[in-house]
Order: sequence, then structure tokens, then C-alpha cells
Amino acid sequence: MADQAPAERLPLCASTDLAEKGRAHVFNVLHYRQPARAFALRHEGRVVAYLNRCVHVPVEMDWQAGEFLDSGKAFIMCANHGATYEPWTGRCVRGPCGRGGLTTLRVEEQDGQIYWYPSRDTLPADGEPP
Repeated sequence: MADQAPAERLPLCASTDLAEKGRAHVFNVLHYRQPARAFALRHEGRVVAYLNRCVHVPVEMDWQAGEFLDSGKAFIMCANHGATYEPWTGRCVRGPCGRGGLTTLRVEEQDGQIYWYPSRDTLPADGEPP
């Protein structure tokens, strides 16, 4: 799991950009100094963010750009092998992800804005806004 000691928070997107159980905001990061993608989405009123990397096989999970939820909009599901994750915790609930979980990124919502807190392990991609 990523180190939770926050650096300064970075604006990620406007709160209105994340519709309830809608398209996620996808952004570039450096995870252990390697380029990666991450996403933030709103589920049951709460904003969560994870590294866009399946636990089963380290591939990006979205069905289409920014689409991570299953057809019932209840779970995050990997488009490659059907690994299914609980949106609030990132914990694997079924499929080939075993007992693993998604890598959580710390986010918060305040005054109409979503903020991301980079960690020691996951930093902004060089020269790109989140």
C-alpha cells in the first residue's frame, strides 16, 4: 500500500466532473518512478481513487476510457479477466484477484474540488497536471 504521509495536495478535478457511478477521472502518475495511470470516481456519494492496475495481471482495467464499473454499477471490474473489486475499499470480492486489493490513492473533496495527495510511492507524472 502507498505511503499515506501526505505531500501537499494537488487539485485533481472539479467535484461536478465526477457523476455518481459515472465515468472516472483518469490521470497520469509515477508509481515507484514508473509511468502509470490512476483514476478517481464517485460511488454512493464518496470519491475514491486507485491505481489503474489489476491485481491479477498488472494491466489497465477500464472497459472504455474512464469506465470502470460493472454493468450494475455496483463494483469496479477489470475488463481483461473480470476481477471484481469493492469500490469503497478496493478489496477483491470475486475473480482471479485472490485476496489482493487495488492500490489506494488518497483523495478528498472540499469546496467543489477533488484533491489528490501524492505519496512517497505515487507522484505526479513529470510536467503533467493530475
